Formats: sequence, structure tokens, C-alpha cells
Amino acid sequence: MHFLSIVLMLLVGLVLLLVAATRLNVWFIERDNPAVGSFAEVDGVRLHYVHVPGPPEPTMPPIVFVHGASANLNDQMVPLRPLLEGRAEMLFLDRPGHGWSGRGMGHEEQAAQASLIAGLMDRLGIERAIIVGHSFGGSVAAAFALAYPERTEGLLFLSPATHPWPGGKTSWYYHLTVVPVFGWLFSETLASPAGATRLTSATVCVFAPNDVPDAYLRRAQIPLVLRPGAFRANARDVDGLYRFALANAPRYGDIAAPTIVISGDADTVVYEEIHSLGLARDIPGAELVWVRNLGHKPDWIAADLVVAAIEKFGGAPRDLQALARQVEGRIAGDRNGAGICAPTEAPSGG
Repeated sequence: MHFLSIVLMLLVGLVLLLVAATRLNVWFIERDNPAVGSFAEVDGVRLHYVHVPGPPEPTMPPIVFVHGASANLNDQMVPLRPLLEGRAEMLFLDRPGHGWSGRGMGHEEQAAQASLIAGLMDRLGIERAIIVGHSFGGSVAAAFALAYPERTEGLLFLSPATHPWPGGKTSWYYHLTVVPVFGWLFSETLASPAGATRLTSATVCVFAPNDVPDAYLRRAQIPLVLRPGAFRANARDVDGLYRFALANAPRYGDIAAPTIVISGDADTVVYEEIHSLGLARDIPGAELVWVRNLGHKPDWIAADLVVAAIEKFGGAPRDLQALARQVEGRIAGDRNGAGICAPTEAPSGG
């Protein structure tokens, strides 16, 4: 009995030590990655956003940017805002639970996140907008278009995650994190320090085969996802993605908004042959822009192509297929992560 008591005390001490280490890490993360925008309460959720007013005579409709998993508004704002500022009204926001935004109950569901985006647009006086969704943000963009067709000027999907994939599997730590009690304990103790050791290598595979831009983690404030609350929100989002895709992919044919899908054939994060080809097939009139040797991050690696797609929504004549060939010429020799990050290939069954 004495031995068991000692073991129990040691386990409690270890847990408390890990909790303290996590809290210290959170303090450093928040000190180094402060909020960069404004805050507004929408339906009881405190959202963090950056609103860039448009010029007196904009050349494009307003644009709303929806970031992917493990990210925040900086992930799209840093590469794209400088290329678009002064030409259109823009809204960048942290999805609920990410970055500096709060999280209400049930906001892992894409329809709820789309509703919050619509509410924030109301607050800012944005009636209609081009919705730009990257990765997981593509599923939210699709949900927005289904719920608010009258407010969707156009849809731009960047390496989206929108369709059911065989087996519906995601990484083990997402499943663990959503388990009651054990998931909370994991996120409050091991997830943050362990995640910090893998952040750089994981980022290599997010960009592979393309090079990671200089100071990407700092500029995009990616370490914010290592805070326990954000880690849990991210896990719940990703864990629910398959269920959303099963329920909503059959409805994509109802989307009438002009749609462009930009995807690389060397994505190491999502099954591009399922999601991107699926959107191009399912949304009437969608244009697929397929870029050879492009990974999961067209917003950073092919920002000029992304901007051209947005310009096309505004009525400018843009040959996106020709521009895609130019991007391919720039990145043809990229081999970052070779031997470590293999391009995803959809499983044949399951």
C-alpha cells in the first residue's frame, strides 16, 4: 500500500509538472504572438479579425478569408494582404477557438462557423463577398455557400478538404483529444511540449515538396495552436470533418456561385484527387486549376495565382491555366521533404 501511495504521488507530481510546463509555454506563445486585429462578439462568441476597408472605387468585390486547421488569420493575411490592399475590402478572421477567437459550444460544425462569419460580415456591413477557403477552411466555405447563396459572390478553394475519403481516418492525437477527460488531460500536459518539438518538421511536410518560406512559423503565428484550448478546438474541427463531408458533399451540386479550385498534385496533407477533383466535378461550372509539384500551400507558394483567381471573380480577364504553368516553372525543381513527406495517395478502399 505504501508503494502504491508513492507511485500515485509521483504520477500526480508528474502531471502537475507537465501542467506547469504547458502553462509556461502558453505564456511564452501568447507573449510572442499577440493579437493583431480587433474583437467583436457575434452570437456570444468573441471573434478576432482584421478588417481592411476597400478603396472608394474597388476593382474587386469584398473578400473573406477562411483559414485551415492548425492556423489562424495570419496564415492567409501575411502573403495575400499586401497583394490586394487598396483594391478590395478584405476580412481576415480567426475561426472560433483558433488564434485569438473564443469558442462556443457546437462551433466545431462548419454550419455554425459559417453563421458566425455571416454575423461578423453583418457587423462590418459586408453584404456579399468572395469566400476564400484553404484546407479545412474549404469545408467552411462550402457550408457558407450552401447556407448563404445570396451572400456568396464567388468561391475560391485552395487545397480544400471537403469530401469523404476512404476510411475517414485522421491522426491519432485528434481522436485522443476529443475523448472526455483523457483528451483534456492530454491537451493540458503532453500536447503542447510534444507539439513544440514537432512543429518545424510538421511544417516542412505541410509545404512539401516546396520550400518553407522564411520565418513562416513566426510570421503566421502558428505556435498559437499549441495552447490547450486551441489544440482542443482544432482537434474537434478535424475529428468532425469526415461527418460533415458525408452529409454535405451530396449537396455541392446546389452551389450556384462561380467557383475556382486551386490544387497541387503533390499535396502531403489532403487527398487532392478526392477533394479538389470532387469539387470540380460536383459544383456546376467550377474551374479546376491543377498545378504540378505544388504542395498544400498555394496561398504562400502561388500567391500570384491566388490573386489572379480573385481578380477573375471581379471580371478581369485572367488565364489561370497559363498562370499555373508559370508557377510550375518556378517550382519544378522543388524537392523539400523528399524521403520524409510522401504525397498523399487515396486508399483504394475502406
